[in-house]
Amino acid sequence: MKLSTRDANAFFDKPVPGPGILISGDDAMRVALKRQDLLKALVGPKGEEEMRLTRLSGAELRGDPAALLDAVRGASFFPGPRAVHVEGATDGLTELFATALAEWQEGDGMVVATAGALKASSKLRKLFEKDPRARFAAIYDDPPGPGEIKDRMGAAGLTNVEHGAMEALVALASHIDPGDLRQFIEKLALYKLGDATPLSEAEVAALAPATTEAGVDELLNAAAEARRDQIGPLMRRLEGQGVNPTTLCIMAGMHFRTLHVAAANPGGPAQGIAAMRPPVFGPRRDRMIRQAQAWGLHRLEKALALLLDTDLALRSAGQTAPQMAQVERAMIRLAMMPR
Repeated sequence: MKLSTRDANAFFDKPVPGPGILISGDDAMRVALKRQDLLKALVGPKGEEEMRLTRLSGAELRGDPAALLDAVRGASFFPGPRAVHVEGATDGLTELFATALAEWQEGDGMVVATAGALKASSKLRKLFEKDPRARFAAIYDDPPGPGEIKDRMGAAGLTNVEHGAMEALVALASHIDPGDLRQFIEKLALYKLGDATPLSEAEVAALAPATTEAGVDELLNAAAEARRDQIGPLMRRLEGQGVNPTTLCIMAGMHFRTLHVAAANPGGPAQGIAAMRPPVFGPRRDRMIRQAQAWGLHRLEKALALLLDTDLALRSAGQTAPQMAQVERAMIRLAMMPR
């Protein structure tokens, strides 16, 4: 049975014991976090201590094919549901999983298999999708949505949250890894421990982890808001972090194209930003609306032309000028345009 994203998240929170589930995805961290949630909900926080959780790898099963079925049928001295986690599942192990699913009986351990991204033609994926008692869940690289973030905050004991703070967390989720977001939410929960006031947007901003993307955003905002004096220091910082000049130019192009689309909207920049997919939330949305209004359509077209010329120059085979210097020059010229 194939689970939709919504049904998969609900299953990870409240799993129904069965023969097994296969969790697949490109991002190993996202898959690991979902598997962690599932196992914690299934066997509890002490499942491994009470020997109700067995961990196997795909390599181990290739060397000992009987290990999977033995683990599924094995018993523990402690009562409660059991699980068998198999990491690195592949199509080559399909027959072993087929046997384990077919012979599973009530009271046996549930197979929780994790794998990298599997195509629709994958034998292993088809096995779990077609078995009415088993489940398949694909984990995509989309950032966590408001509902998932709210559930994570509730699990951490953080329920008193202002609307602006929630929007700031949704915006932050698109810039950092899910594992970092989870740690940040736990950090916020500890920070607000014993504090009856709601979590504010200012507190989220003050405690948010620094990221390369956040540094790039700071530079692009400085260029878009005519803060020319900040361009040089921000460029030095990004250069020290190892940001590629071409990547920086591409991200600048994306930012100013977004402003251009917003400014070109017949209903004005506010409606243009509101129609964006994926949506732009919180302070970033308000800031981009102000930027689009300040620039206007004509000057944004000039900005895009400048960034296109810079990008072509960076990719030119005969180019000898330092690439970071060319990007810095373009950022300074952008900062001077609104004036």
